[in-house]
Amino acid sequence: MHAIILAGGFGTRLSGVVSDVPKPLAPIAGRPFIAWLADYLIAQGITEITFSVHHQWQKICDYFSAHTLKVPVHYVVEETPLGTGGAMAHALKSLNIAEPVLVLNGDSFARVDYRALYAQHQKSGAKLTMVLREVADTERYGTVSEKNGAVVSFGPGQAGKAGLINAGIYVMHPQLFAEPGLPAAFSFERDFLPSQLPTLMPRSFHAEGYFVDIGIPEDYARACKELPRMVG
Repeated sequence: MHAIILAGGFGTRLSGVVSDVPKPLAPIAGRPFIAWLADYLIAQGITEITFSVHHQWQKICDYFSAHTLKVPVHYVVEETPLGTGGAMAHALKSLNIAEPVLVLNGDSFARVDYRALYAQHQKSGAKLTMVLREVADTERYGTVSEKNGAVVSFGPGQAGKAGLINAGIYVMHPQLFAEPGLPAAFSFERDFLPSQLPTLMPRSFHAEGYFVDIGIPEDYARACKELPRMVG
């Protein structure tokens, strides 16, 4: 399995807590968040990792040059910010991958059976499989509705209301963005998914284990306490 980790964000909401490194390098128990994520992916059967990078990208390269992983590592650099969708499309085009690829955000962690996720995707024949996660408060994420194992709609989140969310983890066909007319920069979640939903019919995969998104200081603080024991 080849994994593309989106690690190009600016981390604006964490700037008051982590200001000298890009968000994926935010320290957790003496190691960058993204190193914990990469270790878990490798333990789950990932055999190659590509980092899609932009903001302070050289610091990410420097870290993994000094702390090598057990699998081959590649970098795809965004010269200008491309958004999540643009970054995915740019990475897939640059790598020329033939098999389905795992794509996930470099600022969140979920305990997922990635082998089972990949096997389900291949068996379904879908172009896209999305990992969904039940959370107690959907305000930050928006909601996802599904029917018969397929994602059918997206909705706004609500403070204090539980529901299914998009966990930001996907298995996708390498030609997902092959249709002409896509801009270079776009949001996968806001621009691509809603417009393509009726024809794409993404399949859903439920994750029930630990989940954290370090995008806000409160959850970064939680990750500092919890993540090391969750990765093992």
